[in-house]
Amino acid sequence: MDLVSLQSGLDNIAFLVLFVSMLIYWVGVAFPQLTLLPSLGTAGMAIANLCIATLLGARWIDAGYFPISNLYESLFFLTWGITTIHLIAESMSRSRLVGAFTATLGMGTAAFATITLPPDMQLAEPLVPALQSNWLMMHVSVMMLSYSTLMVGSLLAIAFLVVTRGQAIELRGSSIGTGGFRAYTLKRGGETVTPAIEPAAIEPTPVFATASGKAEGNTTIAATTATATLDRLTIANVASPETTPLSPQRLNLADTLDNISYRIIGLGFPLLTIGIISGAVWANEAWGTYWSWDPKETWAFITWLVFAAYLHARITRGWQGRRPAILATVGLGVVWVCYLGVNLLGKGLHSYGWFL
Repeated sequence: MDLVSLQSGLDNIAFLVLFVSMLIYWVGVAFPQLTLLPSLGTAGMAIANLCIATLLGARWIDAGYFPISNLYESLFFLTWGITTIHLIAESMSRSRLVGAFTATLGMGTAAFATITLPPDMQLAEPLVPALQSNWLMMHVSVMMLSYSTLMVGSLLAIAFLVVTRGQAIELRGSSIGTGGFRAYTLKRGGETVTPAIEPAAIEPTPVFATASGKAEGNTTIAATTATATLDRLTIANVASPETTPLSPQRLNLADTLDNISYRIIGLGFPLLTIGIISGAVWANEAWGTYWSWDPKETWAFITWLVFAAYLHARITRGWQGRRPAILATVGLGVVWVCYLGVNLLGKGLHSYGWFL
């Protein structure tokens, strides 16, 4: 089998595996009693990751340059990055909800590359002079990895909003979950209190809530690494009289998603910074200027500002929960505009090899 036929087969296999994995994850979310499905979904994402890596490697050997010079290659490189970060995030959270979001995104990008793009845009062609540089691998690969990382982190923030139903939850303690604990603010007799938390290696006892949102009897409120017992508790900022209180299981999952989303975005932001700096150095070598306010450069800077604001709010302002999740959701849209939108809206210095 020649390399061209191998590439054609691998992209279709990757798309099919991602599609099946997406279905497995969504069925697993709908039927949590099916305990085997998460393992199948993880295996599917790993297989898709290997197929895409082999596809990119075959194109690299065939074309003689790092395969990230056109839209088809960049979409599959983005999908490879999404599946890689997914495997990391899933191992940290151990939640099938992560795959329900990331597998959908990966399947969508692979479908766009395989089904939507015309055959002539899927071919490996000689590099234009502007791309014949060692900076191609350094700049573009780091930017694409930052996009995939920030997308996954933002998707986890959206998953947090889904789990909490958009309700405001006050998560207190360490933002990154190292060395401290995360406790929920509680109310007792109309007075807000913070329970003393003692480490315990036991399973939390479920809270049985009444229609008013109050828990009957002695209950155990689960935190990330500790439990606390109080009489007749309500979880502050979780439920108003018009909403249904969240279960301790949902609260624990929301806490985990909030934590991991922050960690993943914290990884993607330095990659974005390095990618922008390397692009500026390459631009100076190719065009004689570090920054020209090209549409792609402008939106890369906007993306940097949005996620810098996210990290600033979390680190210095102590934001947790819904507000940073909404900001990360906005960041997801900004990343997509930076990656694809500017190439659809107008012609710029970064348009070659894409749409225009």
